[in-house]
Amino acid sequence: MSYLSSFWKFSRPHTILGTSLSVFALYFIVLATNQNPISVDHLKELLGAWTACLCGNIYIVGLNQLYDVEIDQVNKPDLPLASGQFSLKQGQWIVGLTGFLAIVIASLVGFWLWLTVGISLLIGTAYSVPPIRLKRFPLLAAFCILTVRGIIVNLGLFLQFNGAVTLPVLIPPVVWILTFFVLIFTIAIAVFKDVPDLEGDKKYQIQTFTLIWGPSVIFNLTRWVITVCYLGMALVGILGLGLINVPFFVGFHLVLLSLLWWRSRGVDLTQKSAIADFYQFIWKLFFLEYILFPLACFLPV
Repeated sequence: MSYLSSFWKFSRPHTILGTSLSVFALYFIVLATNQNPISVDHLKELLGAWTACLCGNIYIVGLNQLYDVEIDQVNKPDLPLASGQFSLKQGQWIVGLTGFLAIVIASLVGFWLWLTVGISLLIGTAYSVPPIRLKRFPLLAAFCILTVRGIIVNLGLFLQFNGAVTLPVLIPPVVWILTFFVLIFTIAIAVFKDVPDLEGDKKYQIQTFTLIWGPSVIFNLTRWVITVCYLGMALVGILGLGLINVPFFVGFHLVLLSLLWWRSRGVDLTQKSAIADFYQFIWKLFFLEYILFPLACFLPV
């Protein structure tokens, strides 16, 4: 049980949940837009895609921890490698095995999943591993996160579940809308994620937007980026850009926008725990979007 608990921490649960929701959301959006019945083959494909994406997720976050042990001992001392719950060798085995399984399983499921997972792993590797280590550069670090979460995952999974063999493929408006939403929302995650890690990043000279502009500027930028996302989605619903249930879609986003500003009022930027809690709240808003979109597709228009 101790090993499983450490492995769960090592996998970074909030990223696991985000990856899982994206896989299932794209699967159900395809079902809704194509009006296909669920079959055993579809479920096998879904299970395979989910497993491959989870393995890829663990590879990427695990690789980052392998090269950030000293930084994490300051910023995130409870992580398994930083705390000594896992040895460096154990971490290397987990990362190597999950990376291998991600590629193998994805190749067995289908070309588009293999391409999606493969590109994601390449970007994740470039993000963490020297001498490239793109996380040292704020713009490139943000670009990595935006590309994987915002574009590659959404479009790649849709093409896989849609049964696309060759391009061009007609991608429905709702998938483009989701992709653009996640792309912009991920900017908020990418810039805010380093605010709780200010101390360690400064000590080990990891240049971040937080170090350049300060926590207060990043905090306000994050709120306004998410606000633009929600107002944009409300406008999309009002204009009827997509086969979605408009009252549900617009109302849900306006409620979340109100919740964001209510929750952000109590954040003390001098307290690391308060900043970390708000960061997890942002991830919860991100999770909700992958529940909202499939529901808006299945509800009567």
